[in-house]
Amino acid sequence: MSSPKTRRSVVTGIGVIAPNGVSTETFWKATVEGISVLDRVTREGCEHLPLKVAGEVRGFDPADLIEERYLVQTDRFTHFAMAAANLALDDARLGRADYNDSPFAVGVVTAAGSGGGEFGQRELQRLWGQGSRHVGPYQSIAWFYAASTGQISIRGGFKGPCGVVASDEAGGLDALAHAGRTIRRGTDAVVVGAAEAPLAPYSVVCQLGYDDLSKLDDPARAYRPFTSGACGFVPAEGGAMLIVEEEAAAVSRGASVRAVLAGHAATFTGASLWEESRAGLAHAIRGALADARCAPEEVDVVFADALGVPAADRAEALAIADALGRHASQVPVTAPKTGTGRAYCGAPVLDTAAAVLSMEQGVVPPTPNVVDVCHDLDVVTGRARPAELRTALVLSRGLMGSNAAMVLRKGSPSPS
Repeated sequence: MSSPKTRRSVVTGIGVIAPNGVSTETFWKATVEGISVLDRVTREGCEHLPLKVAGEVRGFDPADLIEERYLVQTDRFTHFAMAAANLALDDARLGRADYNDSPFAVGVVTAAGSGGGEFGQRELQRLWGQGSRHVGPYQSIAWFYAASTGQISIRGGFKGPCGVVASDEAGGLDALAHAGRTIRRGTDAVVVGAAEAPLAPYSVVCQLGYDDLSKLDDPARAYRPFTSGACGFVPAEGGAMLIVEEEAAAVSRGASVRAVLAGHAATFTGASLWEESRAGLAHAIRGALADARCAPEEVDVVFADALGVPAADRAEALAIADALGRHASQVPVTAPKTGTGRAYCGAPVLDTAAAVLSMEQGVVPPTPNVVDVCHDLDVVTGRARPAELRTALVLSRGLMGSNAAMVLRKGSPSPS
């Protein structure tokens, strides 16, 4: 076994279930074309709620990818995660033949911010409407934050280290970092990511307490970060799963190294204290760059958190300037999530997937619905921008005060 200092964590597979595509290919096509799929909320029971616009995953039939015996045990957020894990495993060409003799070499880590609200709401309605005998036995597990980790590991036969990051949005990046640490400690591969399903009526009502939630009913104006018209964020469902492997193990089985998880750092600055998030996010960026041994001028693209709240947008723009110095005004910044909404913990994992694809394709995707940028940032709008991309910086903040930054390097052979 190689030493922890030489065990690099690399991305070999990507699986996406998102509002703009239920496969990685369709997600990327819509992302690079800058297509916005934000629309009026159509989920049953949400018609009269103040939330009017969201990013819904449509055209998704979990039965196409998941066996019935797992579907009845799980909530929609786990359906997304399991389906995305399937796609990521297929993309990495990591099958049972690769780990049958060593099932403890593969782990699972997911992040979740809300759990299985739809499943829980349905069973509680049965409890109060029909009585306790009508509540299914899976109510005890389907709502739980760790349900996706558990079901993916059981279904795949993965017996390596498993965990869940129960957090707000930045937890998606923290899960990737957790996978990287697991790789350094000796695990060969980790199925890692996040998917959320926050658009059931009960879940929406819980979110209505967020002052930062956009209540506009115009999909083209409801989520426009970094502009004078910023009025909050639009929630979304879906997410992504990645296959992260120890580089030597991946190369030995012939896998393609698509990107390197080079550095990560996280900080905490308090719930909705957006002015204070400037220092916290800048500190996270510096920490991630130091972890990656990356100079600020090496960053080729920034995938922004882009909350859409004026104070938060201002703090993020200043944090990028604080951490990257003079390079901040030159580096392209993008936020593809303005076309899909923010899928909480799933959002930064979707950004990570987009960053890997951007480096592979040599193009920075645009920021849908954003035109009149009012901050000193080179936000890519309108059309995708061709660029040579070797290093990407992904940023994320949560409504409860967490900040995280992740540095990705374009896939390349290990240095000799």
